[in-house]
Amino acid sequence: MNRAIYAALLLVLLITGCNGEETESVQDAEEEGVNDESAESVSEGEGSSEDIEESGEEAESLQVQTEAEDLNVPWSINKVNETFYISEREGSIAVIENGVINREDIDVQETFTHEGEGGLLGFVLHPEFEENNQAFLYYTYLEDGLKNRIVIVERDNGEWTEKGVIKDNIPGDSIHNGGRLAIGPDGYLYATTGDASEPDLAQDENNLAGSILRLTLDGKVPEDNPFEDSAVFSYGHRNPQGLSWDSEGTMYSTEHGPVGEDEINRIEAGNNYGWPLISGDETEEGMEEPLLQSGEDTWAPSGSAMINDRYLLVTGLRGEALFGVDVEEETIERLFEGEGRLRDVFIEEETVYIITNNTDGRGQPQEGDDRLVRIDNFFQD
Repeated sequence: MNRAIYAALLLVLLITGCNGEETESVQDAEEEGVNDESAESVSEGEGSSEDIEESGEEAESLQVQTEAEDLNVPWSINKVNETFYISEREGSIAVIENGVINREDIDVQETFTHEGEGGLLGFVLHPEFEENNQAFLYYTYLEDGLKNRIVIVERDNGEWTEKGVIKDNIPGDSIHNGGRLAIGPDGYLYATTGDASEPDLAQDENNLAGSILRLTLDGKVPEDNPFEDSAVFSYGHRNPQGLSWDSEGTMYSTEHGPVGEDEINRIEAGNNYGWPLISGDETEEGMEEPLLQSGEDTWAPSGSAMINDRYLLVTGLRGEALFGVDVEEETIERLFEGEGRLRDVFIEEETVYIITNNTDGRGQPQEGDDRLVRIDNFFQD
């Protein structure tokens, strides 16, 4: 990977508004239980790295370093001061300080079930974590089949203990569990859920599957939710895995499509995002079209983070890249690659952190995988 080229590409994205067309990505299904990990080569569209290099744009090389290695299928990045808190799918929290990992156990009422894509997924710290040591977990468990639940836990002497259930009995499966947790700018807890391999559930606004949920931090339904006495905020989703907001409170979500047709969606309360009745560029009255969709390509977008109210950084699993989405121009570009499958992204000032997911059963892990990677000089004047 030529890091200077990717830095220049980011400059074009941030300064000129990302006028290139979509970069072609890897074709094939993702998160579908497909075991064929072969990938077609990536072709360059307009705004490619070759075009950037010829344009004369100059940028310092990105500074890329490993913050920690030998993570076990990490899923969500949290950071407080100089300490990272990262969920691992088999059911532990990796606490990282100065590159040293301490895995901390979690005592929950329903045992973690790490099956397929299930296990400990979403993890977000309470807004008052530094005072109350609390956080929220989204994980898979077994009770008359696979299900998912959201709980609040508290950390004490290096162990996390369940303190209450926020929402349980969320339909689950070995694939399509969604799983992202985030605290919105309104102070509420949001969670993405998958269709649990039963696509029709996503069209039932009374079912928690295939939805984005919105709850208070103690598990109640906010009075202004779009459906009475329901945690469902939006529905018609297949397998959403990323949540981000701009400063005006506009929400964006990333979503895995069937074979290709991955989506970036602008989310509005009560709206139906179409799955399984429509996907890709299909339309239907009363259903929302995606802001962007990948067509025959596959990004397998997971975690996301918003920059300057206009740009989303999105991690790609099958796409094996960090993508930049201009939500105004409705374009997408590859910004950084060469680390394999990427699950989540975290931004702190001018530094970007990403976690790889090469040990999740679909990647090709190298020595040290999975890793927490730090990228400095990512935002340059």
